Amino acid sequence: MQEEQTIPPLRSVHTVSFAEILDEQKISLAVTTYQAGKLVLLRAERSGGSGGAAVLNTHFRSFSRPMGLAYEKGRFALGTGSEVWEFHDLPAVARKLNPGEPGAAHDAAFLPRTCHFTGDVQVHEMLWQPGASSESAQARLSELWFINTRFSCLCTRSEQYSFTPRWHPPFITALAPEDRCHLNGVCLREGKIRYVTALGTSDVAGGWREKKSTGGVLMEVPSGDILCSGLSMPHSPRWHDGKLWVLESGNGGVGFVEQTTGKFIEIRRLPGFTRGLDFAGHLAFVGLSQVRETATFSGIHVAEIPQEQRCCGVWIIDLRNGQIVGFVKFTDALQEIFAVQILPGIRWPEVLSEDARRIADTYELPDRALQQVPIGLRDASVAPQQVSRPVVPKQA
Repeated sequence: MQEEQTIPPLRSVHTVSFAEILDEQKISLAVTTYQAGKLVLLRAERSGGSGGAAVLNTHFRSFSRPMGLAYEKGRFALGTGSEVWEFHDLPAVARKLNPGEPGAAHDAAFLPRTCHFTGDVQVHEMLWQPGASSESAQARLSELWFINTRFSCLCTRSEQYSFTPRWHPPFITALAPEDRCHLNGVCLREGKIRYVTALGTSDVAGGWREKKSTGGVLMEVPSGDILCSGLSMPHSPRWHDGKLWVLESGNGGVGFVEQTTGKFIEIRRLPGFTRGLDFAGHLAFVGLSQVRETATFSGIHVAEIPQEQRCCGVWIIDLRNGQIVGFVKFTDALQEIFAVQILPGIRWPEVLSEDARRIADTYELPDRALQQVPIGLRDASVAPQQVSRPVVPKQA
């Protein structure tokens, strides 16, 4: 978390369909932007009450360089400049937020639970890998994995160390803070980590930059086999509906990799650096960045598009035909997007990262301890997937 900075207003424009789709799908979106230091919640509200039209609400929370975000029911983790934060959803708190205000009925309230200091490892994508066969135990036993881009490896948290390296591409020969291949994206298939993306196969410090426009690869884990090569700065591999999707960011491309040929098939090209991807049925939610005029992005197709034509925001694509069915476009101070994460079944979430009093006066306890709390202070009506149950004082 970070102190609020004085920055230009964070404005946006959007299609009417964007809010309607969120409302129809009964979802909201969490979006990170490290450049502006914000976690953005995109939520649909009904103007004029339940019978009104859906209107998009953009809600901002400040963090220091937020990038990777991993959600599972009841909690999410957020990678920032030097830390990995974990937030838990406490339904008892959500019920106490803005009571009686039309359109402000929160159905999730995420409060900080832990903060693990990794150091500046350039945390990129993150995910929870299930660690139990029982659905009831899955939330308790899932393990948080994250891309450690600076050390070119996949990691997990450690109670004693900055991080625990778990896997690295076979062409990486040393654990060094040199960002050798710019490992960046990771995804699950059938509950196991299966695919990663990197911007190159270099084994020297910053070596991926030399061929960034065509040196990107999609790899299989744990073998390290390269399934697709020749990509322009690929990000966000995802297994969805029987296909392996990936963003060819340098070209603004959205597509999938044929499993038989290893060929990248583009279904849509967008006016920005595509990064951040999630799905709701046949709809893909894709993050776009304008990209800055720096050496990092020189020599790629997106950088050749006139600055005024590049966009930053989230686009919705129909996977059946590649058509754009909605978008939200940010203007002014917000120019880059990293993570795009659907919050399924949550319409109006809140992240209480800046409410020091409520954080201090809210407690989350195990079931056994909860039974010893006076009934007047106890609120046990929480979802069964909760890691533990909250106790919320009356004044909260």
